[in-house]
Amino acid sequence: MTKFTAALAALVAGALAATPILAQQRAGRLSENCREELIALCYEVDEADRAAFRACLRERRAEIPDECKAELRARIEARGRQGSLETRPEGLRPTAKPTRSVLYGKDARQQVDVYEPEGAVDPLPLVLFVHGGGWRMGNHKLVQVKPAHLNAQGYYFASTGYRLVPDVSVAEQAGDIGAALRALRGQAGAIGFDADRIVLMGHSAGAHLAALVATDPKYADEAFHAIRGVVLLDGAGYDVKAQMASAAPEFWQVYYNAFTADEAVQEAFSPVTHVGGKDAPNWLALYVADREASSAQSEALAERLRAGGVEAEAVAVEGTDHGRMNREIGTEAGGVQTREVDAFLARVLG
Repeated sequence: MTKFTAALAALVAGALAATPILAQQRAGRLSENCREELIALCYEVDEADRAAFRACLRERRAEIPDECKAELRARIEARGRQGSLETRPEGLRPTAKPTRSVLYGKDARQQVDVYEPEGAVDPLPLVLFVHGGGWRMGNHKLVQVKPAHLNAQGYYFASTGYRLVPDVSVAEQAGDIGAALRALRGQAGAIGFDADRIVLMGHSAGAHLAALVATDPKYADEAFHAIRGVVLLDGAGYDVKAQMASAAPEFWQVYYNAFTADEAVQEAFSPVTHVGGKDAPNWLALYVADREASSAQSEALAERLRAGGVEAEAVAVEGTDHGRMNREIGTEAGGVQTREVDAFLARVLG
């Protein structure tokens, strides 16, 4: 066993206060994306069983993304010793298990987990979630309490995986979301949801992908008409060119990894480029009130969508941050975003 492997299990849970990613990295701490990726790998293990959680992480070490391994090495070096295994941050552990999975490709990430409401009277609408992670990381298993909350509201919930940069392009990622949507609709009768009443919901990079699919019909193809609405959670990539022009160097690198320095590529994969054609009819863009990038991008997207003739609202959420915006939906702590999402879904899918 290598020194890294031996130290890994003592560091991976990372129950740290949610702070900006860059600040965490500078302090030798794990970024939120890395923490959530690691937690998602062993999400079925009881958080109180620390030995089992350590064993799971050792067993699945090969699945840890390279970026996260690099962070772990840096943190191990910074601490110079093994720490105790900390429990998972509140709200990260799922409170429901998927009732089935739908495969839409050969890659392990090309699958969708479906959560069915208990005692569902078919057909009910479906909310399809797209995870974040800077286009390079993320895990569709990490859904926190969203399935339980949305099931209780009378919706099927599904969370889709997709292949990651640099193995595929952003265009292929959007194609994966479209393929997931078509595969779900192909099994709607067997699953029990209404194939023509679907809302896309995405967080961070997932918000960008959801917005791209919902403004450019080629990705979803014949399934596009089923998208009744879109919920975007603190995205900042709706106009990639504008974002890269003003981003700090560290964040610019995240976008460069996904969109390159070619402005034509940046524009082609910006949802704002496609607004005004055939867009999904209803939009809710939530953003962290004091996060300038997502504020500007969300307001600009909503304004352009309204000018294109569809219903769109951008709403600032106070007292939260980029990660909590997503993971606290359905909890008391996330009351503001939960109420906004619930009201939007009731209006669009009711």
